[in-house]
Amino acid sequence: MMTPQIAAYGSWKSPITADDVFAKFIGLRGIQLDGNNLYWCELRPDGRTVIVCRASDKQTIDLTPPDYNVRTRVHEYGGGDYLAAGGMIYFSNFTDQQLYRQVPGEEPQSFTHIAGMRYANAILDAIHDRIIVVREDHTTDALQPVNTLVSISTAGDDDGQILVSGSDFYSSPCLNPEGTRLAWLTWNHPNMPWDGTELWVAELLADGTIGQRTLVAGGKAESIFQPQWSPDGTLYFISDRTGWWNLYRWHEQQAEVEALCPMEAEFGEPQWKFGMSTYGFASADKLICAYSQKGYYCLASLDIRTLRLHQFALPYTVISNVRVADGQVFFIAGSATEPVALVQFDLTTKIIRVLRRSQEITLDSTHCSIAQPIEFPTEQGFTAHGFFYPPKNRDFIGRPEEHPPLLVMSHGGPTAATLPLFRYSIQYWTTRGFAVLDVNYTGSTGYGRAYRERLKGQWGIVDVADCVNGARYLVSQRLVDGNRLAITGGSAGGYATLCALTFFKLFSAGASYYGVSDLEALARDTHKFESRYLDGLVGPYPERRDLYLARSPIQHIEQLACPLILIQGLDDPIVPPNQSQMMFDALRNRGLPVAYVTFAGEQHGFVKAENNKRALEAELYFYSRIFKFELADEIEPVQIENL
Repeated sequence: MMTPQIAAYGSWKSPITADDVFAKFIGLRGIQLDGNNLYWCELRPDGRTVIVCRASDKQTIDLTPPDYNVRTRVHEYGGGDYLAAGGMIYFSNFTDQQLYRQVPGEEPQSFTHIAGMRYANAILDAIHDRIIVVREDHTTDALQPVNTLVSISTAGDDDGQILVSGSDFYSSPCLNPEGTRLAWLTWNHPNMPWDGTELWVAELLADGTIGQRTLVAGGKAESIFQPQWSPDGTLYFISDRTGWWNLYRWHEQQAEVEALCPMEAEFGEPQWKFGMSTYGFASADKLICAYSQKGYYCLASLDIRTLRLHQFALPYTVISNVRVADGQVFFIAGSATEPVALVQFDLTTKIIRVLRRSQEITLDSTHCSIAQPIEFPTEQGFTAHGFFYPPKNRDFIGRPEEHPPLLVMSHGGPTAATLPLFRYSIQYWTTRGFAVLDVNYTGSTGYGRAYRERLKGQWGIVDVADCVNGARYLVSQRLVDGNRLAITGGSAGGYATLCALTFFKLFSAGASYYGVSDLEALARDTHKFESRYLDGLVGPYPERRDLYLARSPIQHIEQLACPLILIQGLDDPIVPPNQSQMMFDALRNRGLPVAYVTFAGEQHGFVKAENNKRALEAELYFYSRIFKFELADEIEPVQIENL
């Protein structure tokens, strides 16, 4: 092996290109089982999502024709885009948001016909020859779209019959094995589903209408996740009533709820999207579940009779989208050394099969930086969490007198989480000589409800302080260069970036991807799902307009005194592009180095590989000019005003 070359951090020649990060990446989600067939969704580099089928003969084929894109805009974040049941596929097409019915291998047929309707999270009601689905109605004169649970005949000859209405939101409909009981989740403004939901069960009458209803669990301060009936007709669900998302079941005859294996672990996840699943039934006596502790996931079996939990020894740190059938468990998983993949696990033989990788592993382990969990002190005597990635490249070492620049990553949400997962988007930086801190700031999922709720009323304060204190901690440990600190993030992470640069004097540069600069504008101009989210994160608007102004970077632009690059999709319905435009104009007028990169056709989170590639390279180019290091690669320049 050759002796590593001494070179300035940031200038190292990396084996990873932006094409490796995005052009060769396939997003995997939406696992479903129908008979002997396995289905899932793939987000392709061109931005289109297709349904893929692996049949009983082990042949894998695309089912979605080129002119279709499987993606719903219910809640804008989507999920639950399709249903595979009874040998038929029902899916939402992105262009017109209508449902289509497809016999696998044949051309899809229009299934709904009213413009302005959106659909998600469908299930099959075979007894009544219909599907039951969440519908979001944008055709009314109401200030916001109307959400309901509706039924639509499998013949597609009706416009949908409303089964349940009156609440602001619905999700997770599920039928018992006999098809006589329907369960669902519902919640109302200003709650988000991780704040408080209600689990209801109702009798289905012979004519398919809803009979007597029963509130099983939940409320304004209890979040319920993934109701599901067991093979013997018992209703299971996940609740955070103890402060942790744990498993429960409902005994209908006794009208009581039973905790199954209480522990300080998260069996549930924040419901940003429909169709999420962390458990399934191998039999009436065995449940297979995934759970996380301090950001690391396990897969386990729960004996329903003895309530004993047995953890499987699997090489994964992240597990999601769990489905179970015929002694097989299917899930999406990855580790600190492997990108996510679609995995099959045999419960009898314990054999693991990787059925589809999101990305082929082309990076040698000698270049790979492994996530190191850290816990660091932050405000008010609390601690916060994150994953630290030191720079690593077998061909280079930094100059002896230097420490590496640090890139602090702030995830979106803010009620989401970053995970100890191999991602080329992180290795892109570490192989070039950057250190990376991926922060699970206060409010992140995975550390219990109390950690999430510390963000209540404190958004833009405690989460930002965690990013700042994480950087300070690494500087104090002499792991990074305190004079070359950058922060980056998208959506809520973009807001944290803007706040950190505005209200603290620590970072030397930042990158905001579709970040919030004006909280007041966001409160007035966003979609229904998040239209009252800020009530809990900041305060009621307009009653506490003072808080919105105090925490909006655009209102304190005179305090921001370091270079910034803004990256924005021009069709973003969640954080409209005027948020970034206002920030760019203000900084340009003040004479600060600022760049603004926009993408037509992109929404909240870019889907086209070419646009993601350009954004990543633009960010690297920006830092090279600000931190004054030579790039090892040819990158298309970005226009930086006032440089």
